[in-house]
Amino acid sequence: MLTTFGIEEETMLVDRASLAPVDGDAVFHAVRADPLSGPFVSREYLASQVEFSSPVYTSLQDASDGLARFRAAVAGGCSESGVLAWNGGVPFRTVGRRPRVTRSPRYEGISRGFGAVVDDHQISALHVHVGVPNRAEGVRVMNAVRPWLPVLLALGGNSPFWRGSDTGFASWRSILMSRWTTNGCPPSFDGPGDYDARLARLVGVGGTADAATVAWNLRLSETHPTIEFRVFDAQLESWQSVLLAAICRALVVTALDEPRPEIAIHPELLDAAAWHAARDGLSARLVHPVTGSLESAADVVAELLRRITPALQHLGDAASVDDRLQQLLREGTGAMMQRAAHAKAGIEGLRALTSTAAGS
Repeated sequence: MLTTFGIEEETMLVDRASLAPVDGDAVFHAVRADPLSGPFVSREYLASQVEFSSPVYTSLQDASDGLARFRAAVAGGCSESGVLAWNGGVPFRTVGRRPRVTRSPRYEGISRGFGAVVDDHQISALHVHVGVPNRAEGVRVMNAVRPWLPVLLALGGNSPFWRGSDTGFASWRSILMSRWTTNGCPPSFDGPGDYDARLARLVGVGGTADAATVAWNLRLSETHPTIEFRVFDAQLESWQSVLLAAICRALVVTALDEPRPEIAIHPELLDAAAWHAARDGLSARLVHPVTGSLESAADVVAELLRRITPALQHLGDAASVDDRLQQLLREGTGAMMQRAAHAKAGIEGLRALTSTAAGS
């Protein structure tokens, strides 16, 4: 059976001059009116955001087409409103006050629960859902793929700037998310009963208002029969989003089809590996999930590709993923592309980069 997947992509609307977030109401309504993308578009936590929650896909081409239509609709709405679509994990600049939250009882409750953390919670992410047969298999898959989360984070880092300055990190969004009550790599679980019991105990603690505010980088969906990867920044170009979705699907299929002993990586090393990946991205070394040692990012990514290649071949995705992954390694992640554009032409370079990528 061909494993299904879906993509949630958050886009932030920014001022053309400052690249700081602006109210996205006009763009949201324009995209909602689009007959193809509109049914899959919703508001996100911030009023400056528009979110695309895709239909269920079985092919990478369908996902690519769907994201292209959504981004084209957003670009059209931005053109009419005089703003830009910012496809990154955080905006280049932020507003000098608490960002406006989309009006809803749930979002307003979250704002109260997290206090001043909300001031910096100006983030956009890419979430990938991959179908699993049931929650028991979903937990088994989580345990199998969680050691690879830092590598996925390195592949998807796209937020190097914050408040107009270089943070020294490839994914500053991940650092901001570390302020959440629950965050980062999830623990290993004994089964669905253990997962559900431990999740339930978190609700009501700190800012965790419900299961949806448990902000692990990997979790079971409470509304769909899927495992949800939440580790990625929003991506600069749509092909990057599709590539990351393809890798996630192949990891899940590998875990489902080839049961093997869980990689024994201690939680403190996994957390440190994620922080390390958030800082360095693909520019230096990564913690190898199997050996636990720091090795070149190229070698660790090559090991990831080696492990998922049989699944990619089974899915018919091997050639496409290999081509796009080589492009990513050659051209750089979104964080690398942002830094290069800023080094060349400052804020104008970033403006040109995001304008070019907006409809990609």
